[in-house]
Amino acid sequence: MFDIVTVGHLAIDSILLPERQTPFVVLGGATAYVSLAAKRLDTRVSIISKVGGDFPEAYQWWLQQESIDLSGLVKDETALTTRFELKYSDLQTERTLLLKGKAPPIMIDDLPSSLRADAIHLAPLAGEISYDVAERLKSHADVLSLDPQGLVRSFDEAGNVSLKPLTDKRILGLVDILKSSRSEIEAATGLSDVASAMEAVHKLGVKIVVVTLGGEGAVISVDGATYRIPAYPSEKVVDPTGAGDAFMGGFLAEYVYGENYLRCGCVGSAAASLVVEGIGPTNFGDKTEIYRRARLLYEKEIKE
Repeated sequence: MFDIVTVGHLAIDSILLPERQTPFVVLGGATAYVSLAAKRLDTRVSIISKVGGDFPEAYQWWLQQESIDLSGLVKDETALTTRFELKYSDLQTERTLLLKGKAPPIMIDDLPSSLRADAIHLAPLAGEISYDVAERLKSHADVLSLDPQGLVRSFDEAGNVSLKPLTDKRILGLVDILKSSRSEIEAATGLSDVASAMEAVHKLGVKIVVVTLGGEGAVISVDGATYRIPAYPSEKVVDPTGAGDAFMGGFLAEYVYGENYLRCGCVGSAAASLVVEGIGPTNFGDKTEIYRRARLLYEKEIKE
């Protein structure tokens, strides 16, 4: 029994930051960021993923040292791990993605038969989770959550990434919580503004919609109410990779603890503010610091 299970490809990321000629090569994938952020808040976390023979043993050791369960990690020695090159603009407000390798899809046979979780978060990177897999996973959890980024990405022959509409919207009918960036929810729905896109997603059956807005924070829509969550001001933004995923790790941790939506969002924002202060998934702070930052945001929102 786990509090949170994250499902999707772990990756090897090459992160190119401004004013640096060589990339940082680090553990990547939304699954890693969500899991590490949630684990900082003392949740029981497991990962279901598939990697290739080139996946570094050091990354696996790292996750195990964080007490993240990897019994659902499948390593295919004949395949490649999913790899991305991420190149950021001078102000780090924009990035380009290049797919450099792709692991095999996650299949129903890869899912542990005895799996049970309070929440399962689907975090595909490159189309590796099908509707059938999502449907099976729903039967193993009280809550099913989805980040559709890997379902709205299109890749040309060179690996260049662009966004496309969500081709199989049936998956949204399975989902209780949807977390997305602004550009990805607009691409998924084919609508050009966040409010309309959120409404469209609700109409497909999603109860809670979370849209991360970078430096503008996030917005949560549920039960006809909208909660605007400010971004916590980071001490220094070193690498913005994974901020939205860290947000979701914090959000889900508080959600399974039964906290209110504003509290969940503030903890998510606090977690996001910490991860961007380091390179890749290396800086999540500790529970005390996450909650300190979240408390400042929460009290400010309550007063206003």
